[in-house]
Amino acid sequence: MKYSVLADIYEELENTPAKLKKTEIVAGLLRKTDDLILHDLVLLLSGKLYPAWSQEEVGVADKLMIQAISKSYGVNEGDVVREHNKIGDLGLTAEEFSKSRKQASLVKKELTVEKFVENSRRITKQAGKGSQERKLGLIIELLSQADPKESRYVVRTILEQLRVGVAEGLIRDSIGKAFDVDKKLVENAWQLRPDYGEIAKIAKERGDSGLKKMKIEIGVPIKLQLAEKSPSLEEAMGSFEKKILEYKYDGMRTQIHKKGDKIWIFTRNLEDVTGAFPDLVENCKKSIKAKNCIVDGETLGIDPKGRPLPFQMLSTRIKRKYNIDKSVKEIPAKLNLFDVIYSDGKTFFDLPLEERFNELKKTIRSISGKVEFVKRLKTNDPKKAKSFYEEALSSGQEGLIIKNLEAKYVPGRKVSGGWLKVKPVMENLDLVVIGAIWGTGKRTGWLGSLVLGCREPSSGKFLECGMLGTGIKEKKTKKEDVTFSEITEMLKPYIGGGKGNRVNIRPKIVIEVAYEEIQKSPTYSSGYALRFPRFVRLRPDKSPEEADDKSRILKLYKIQKGKK
Repeated sequence: MKYSVLADIYEELENTPAKLKKTEIVAGLLRKTDDLILHDLVLLLSGKLYPAWSQEEVGVADKLMIQAISKSYGVNEGDVVREHNKIGDLGLTAEEFSKSRKQASLVKKELTVEKFVENSRRITKQAGKGSQERKLGLIIELLSQADPKESRYVVRTILEQLRVGVAEGLIRDSIGKAFDVDKKLVENAWQLRPDYGEIAKIAKERGDSGLKKMKIEIGVPIKLQLAEKSPSLEEAMGSFEKKILEYKYDGMRTQIHKKGDKIWIFTRNLEDVTGAFPDLVENCKKSIKAKNCIVDGETLGIDPKGRPLPFQMLSTRIKRKYNIDKSVKEIPAKLNLFDVIYSDGKTFFDLPLEERFNELKKTIRSISGKVEFVKRLKTNDPKKAKSFYEEALSSGQEGLIIKNLEAKYVPGRKVSGGWLKVKPVMENLDLVVIGAIWGTGKRTGWLGSLVLGCREPSSGKFLECGMLGTGIKEKKTKKEDVTFSEITEMLKPYIGGGKGNRVNIRPKIVIEVAYEEIQKSPTYSSGYALRFPRFVRLRPDKSPEEADDKSRILKLYKIQKGKK
């Protein structure tokens, strides 16, 4: 397929605000796409090169892209930086320089989608000495074949900044429309196999019957069931006739996959962190009795006496690639299990919770302090529930999950009548860092204030909703403290353009934020502002797509207004 065809579609999507019209555009393209490239094209439409669960990423920073634009179009890097600062978009910057290309080839190859995918994935594989130069060469090769419009989208896609408003829901609806299949079946397939590229191929080749037959694959993470927020313990207790109360741990949501002697560990947002938790892998091998299974739980960091550590400390292990043995000794991991999804050929989605927990106990051999069952209490007594709730909080946990014992397991959704979470204060928000301001005085050399962003569900863009400078430390006094220096180093690879002392940050890092209240605001693009926002912790277990959206902020604003 000519890349120009895809670039035209991108531009049309970018200029089309209506979701239904976007769906028609995407569905039309999918219908006429060759089977051989359908999988990759579906991913590219949402700005990705790999499925949601894949740990592969292109890993190109703005600095390298600026070099590529400079060399491709024969211009000074300083000119590229100035143009980028003015426009605020490296894709548009590349397009501008492409229009006045100094070294136009007389016989320019026509760029294809296949060539774009090939080079982009080769960029991903580059590592070690000379890898940056090889990446640079692969990007230059693409830009040399691209016309101005194509160069805009080549750059944006490689930097994972496509921004054409094609979110997961729109891809789901487009697959349904393109191949005349039930979009509910498309969504169900996505919860079990988070790869819309593969789902599109099955929908095209085998229709509804093929989607119905899609099954769990061990080693490919599924979307986990989620809990809704309850305003109070009393309301949660009154929601279900038959209920169980479980600790809501201050840890990392964890799904464990086992196939023979092979163990995988995935986070809530499908990230494979197996390599970062060798202690958990060994404990699971000893604990799981089933030959093949998938179990659901929460991982805690613990101190030498077995007491739980704050999630902030455990989070330092999640992204770790070096000195893993040291981190295992400093912050051992303990797994608390509360559900089983699959075991030795049987899938348990349709079993009520009470029966699933019985299956879990058959599947797991408890190992004290290493692999245990979640702490739980079966009661209808409000006094016992309150006492259990206070016990959870005093032990350093976040609160309770109240679960309906008769409810089935529904992957990927917050199900009415399923699970309710109870926490003591208005729920914190998980937001994305989308900008920052360089500090002055004591904070010189650091990013001193962070611009917070919430998702806009319809477009997938991030809208400003506040500015944060509190809760991050200048010096580390406790292990779990996060310093301005650490935050700055974490964000530097994602800095792109800006004006004065303010920089734009590619939406990659999710943080948990507390605040005093939510106010309406004409200043921020979301229309709302957090009053006195405070950094609580990093959320490396969440992707930007899982951050809170504008509707969540509006809902909390209304709850808060009602309380007043």
